[in-house]
Amino acid sequence: MQQSFRLKDTSKGYLALVITSFFWGTTWVASKIAVQEISSIQLASIRQLIAGLCFVSYFLFYKKTPLPTSKQWRWLMVMSILMFVFANWLSTWGLKYISTGLGALIGSLYPLSVVLIEWIFFKSKKITILTFIGLFLGIAGVIFVFYSSMFAQINYALIFGLSLSVFAMLSWSLGTVFLVRNKTNINPYYATGWQMLLSSCILFIISFFTNQVKPIALISFNVWAAILYLVIFGSVISFVAFIYSTKKLPPAISSLYAYINPIVAIIVAAILLGEKISVSLIWGAIVTLIGIFLVNYSVKKDEEKVIVEPEI
Repeated sequence: MQQSFRLKDTSKGYLALVITSFFWGTTWVASKIAVQEISSIQLASIRQLIAGLCFVSYFLFYKKTPLPTSKQWRWLMVMSILMFVFANWLSTWGLKYISTGLGALIGSLYPLSVVLIEWIFFKSKKITILTFIGLFLGIAGVIFVFYSSMFAQINYALIFGLSLSVFAMLSWSLGTVFLVRNKTNINPYYATGWQMLLSSCILFIISFFTNQVKPIALISFNVWAAILYLVIFGSVISFVAFIYSTKKLPPAISSLYAYINPIVAIIVAAILLGEKISVSLIWGAIVTLIGIFLVNYSVKKDEEKVIVEPEI
């Protein structure tokens, strides 16, 4: 009976992984549609405000969860700035200037930068030959796609969009490192809601002072549909599914979404937005994803050695 419950939980974990992989992949396309009409900062602030209210309201009024402590507020503020203000906003902004596929590929590089940050600043990751090859391939794949795009249309907007996407990916990586090294006793869904709310307030203030707010009445139906999709499927359902999959599946399995997201984004962008799937994009994606896999594999293999060796 206990084994059947475990199998049931595992199957739900795989379902959650599929949901995360698909919907997070499609959110790149929805964001691309919305930023063609409204500013990226307004899009990110509206999305995080509505999604954050959904999470926080559920825990405050239904679960009767108390407000975070002062220590938790500090932790939430750091996480909201790294993961939602910079990572989410800048990656959304970058999509205004680069293709959906390239943006998704750059976003998928975060496991590589996490390893580099841990190795350079904390000396806690061992860089093996396999890790180095993975790092090289992951970065080389994106550079290959980028240069192919430059040859087709050389402009500063492309470089600016690439820079925004890279900074967003690095911010997400820093947030991941901070999360691992500074854990706090708070429900992850509740914490996600507060991070979204805090980030939306910060983004609203920035957008107001930089005059990047379009009147609500002038926002088209298509953009509101994209925002609604981002809130329901990209922020609420996907985050719930992601956290659930990490609890029910081994890390090596639950992290597979990082390989699937870019593929989903590229295919859906080609279907809905007419973005061309070029040979350079296909090869660049393949090389990048192989690099990410090699880095993840080498790191997990090294961690297994650390755990096993003392027992021998």
